[in-house]
Amino acid sequence: MSAYFSALSDALKTAGILQPCLVLDIDRLDRNIALVKGRLDPGLAVRLVDKSLACLPLLAHIGKALGANHVMSFHPPVSEAVLKAFPDADLLYGKPMPVGAARAALVKADADYWSRVCWLIDTQERLAEYGALATELGIELRIAFEIDVGLHRGGFASPESLSKALSALPSRLCCEGVMAYEAHAPHIPGLFGGPVKALAKASAQATAFVACLGADQRRILNIGGSKTALLHHGGVANEVSMGSAFVLPSDFDTPGLEGFLPAAFIATPMLKVVEPMLPGPPAVTRLLQALGRFPRKGCYLYGGKWMAEPVFPEGMRTNGLLGLSSNQQFMGLPADATARPGDHAFLRPTQSEAVLQQFGSIAVFSGGRIADRWPALPMG
Repeated sequence: MSAYFSALSDALKTAGILQPCLVLDIDRLDRNIALVKGRLDPGLAVRLVDKSLACLPLLAHIGKALGANHVMSFHPPVSEAVLKAFPDADLLYGKPMPVGAARAALVKADADYWSRVCWLIDTQERLAEYGALATELGIELRIAFEIDVGLHRGGFASPESLSKALSALPSRLCCEGVMAYEAHAPHIPGLFGGPVKALAKASAQATAFVACLGADQRRILNIGGSKTALLHHGGVANEVSMGSAFVLPSDFDTPGLEGFLPAAFIATPMLKVVEPMLPGPPAVTRLLQALGRFPRKGCYLYGGKWMAEPVFPEGMRTNGLLGLSSNQQFMGLPADATARPGDHAFLRPTQSEAVLQQFGSIAVFSGGRIADRWPALPMG
């Protein structure tokens, strides 16, 4: 990988980018998109997750490649930006919003484009609140029900509870389906049946919930996330949600995404390359180095303390004795490292949500050069 990261570093230097930045490798991204196309069950559509791809050009690039205009949204300021940028986008909330937050969004802006949003309902109480909101504003609201298929993070816990909610559906609320999430499945140990059994059980539970819906209430039958979307074949769902898989942060190194490549990295210059010493008597440093507790070579990065793990230079590591710093982070290096001040260090994000938004814009790497800068969506 040294040749790859050397090429990234050269491209950044040529582009004059000498501060911390997020680099997106479009060629790797396109390879991951092709894998999704090849592995996705033909009966399933993809709903893009905006919190994990919080950049309008990035959403547009993936959406165009997949022919996807459905988005799963999580935060009203981001939702508003997506609605304005993509006139044909259809949004489903991936978590229930406090009714006050929904009211603020609907009152603040043109309610017409908010009509493209389907709000998530997780309890009988929230159903009543949204019904009252729709009556108050004199509008109809689209909703979907969050159902619990094993994750136990909330939502309707049984088909019977969903049936009860449907029987009390306020007149101004239009039920369009359900959202099931089974992020627990890849982590179930073999002692309890393993991931395959957990996924099959979640799918069967979703089928039981869907049986409660009327024929006109099944437009959105959503299941899965990036770790499981490509493992679903058959079943009642008609769409899966995907976001992080396209850039593959390290938390998504799972069997369901074999063959995918990391496409996003944090790049930052090394400010100093040093033979490090701890404060205090030099003998303490020498002793800890002899015991392998403290490195003989290190560097200080421009910035730090990101949700990311070091990947280059090879062997670069954080050190608990000096800790983390968001201003000038120390990293241990192998004793034979040839790094110099001004060289770029690279870290692989552990997740894409929030991390993609930390640098203002994203440096787009393609064909050996920085081809563009894409603005990330603000945190809001």
